[in-house]
Amino acid sequence: MSNIYKAFENKKAFIPFITGGDPDLNTTKKLLIAMEAAGADLIEIGIPFSDPIAEGPVIQEASQRSLAGGCTTDRLFEMVKEARKTVKIPMVFMTYINPIYTYGKERFMKRCVECQIDGVIVPDLPFEEKSELSGICEQYGIDLISLIAPTSHDRIRMIAKEAKGFVYCVSSLGVTGVRTEITTNVGEMVKMVKEVNDIPAAIGFGISTPEQARNMASVSDGAIVGSAIVKIVAKYGRDCIPEVVKYVTSMKEAVSEA
Repeated sequence: MSNIYKAFENKKAFIPFITGGDPDLNTTKKLLIAMEAAGADLIEIGIPFSDPIAEGPVIQEASQRSLAGGCTTDRLFEMVKEARKTVKIPMVFMTYINPIYTYGKERFMKRCVECQIDGVIVPDLPFEEKSELSGICEQYGIDLISLIAPTSHDRIRMIAKEAKGFVYCVSSLGVTGVRTEITTNVGEMVKMVKEVNDIPAAIGFGISTPEQARNMASVSDGAIVGSAIVKIVAKYGRDCIPEVVKYVTSMKEAVSEA
């Protein structure tokens, strides 16, 4: 059984996302440790990339800051390896197909194993082309996490059937970013996933307030929050740790009430 399941065992999961290397790798390492202590159940780490097409301006800017600060995929792997001496919860990378290819598929997965990364999310890898990575992920015991969008319709069951780790249900159309309201019937998406696969389904894209997190967790197995946290990091820079901790604590409480 995948290590990722532990994040959802007998509880609703709160899943924060941060961009690796923003504002610098040392702060990212401290954030990973602090977010676990604040109640995060699983952490998504974005690998900075010059062309992150699924991301809104907040995460795009974080990527740029990270790259400008000298973060590379190699340095990120090294830092995660260090953080792993303390962090026990599952961690996954959010990246794009291009950085994995550039790095070398096999070499990338080997490094994931070395620093105990449990899964990868690749938003620009369509379901129809997932064999590009699924074989090598399986070989190394890394879960290739599937995304399901409101537009997936008839494909939802098809994608869910083969999903690993957990299913990332995208709450709204467009790119990542804070939304004032989430109008998609995500509960319906989650139901379709569960009909074909007994796998945790968490909802992300647009969640920023405890109320939204509670609502989303009430119809799924957890809530994923990225842009709202990345905004805090952007605002406070190296002094962001206490602010992020405060935010993660309140979001975890909200999700637990769902």
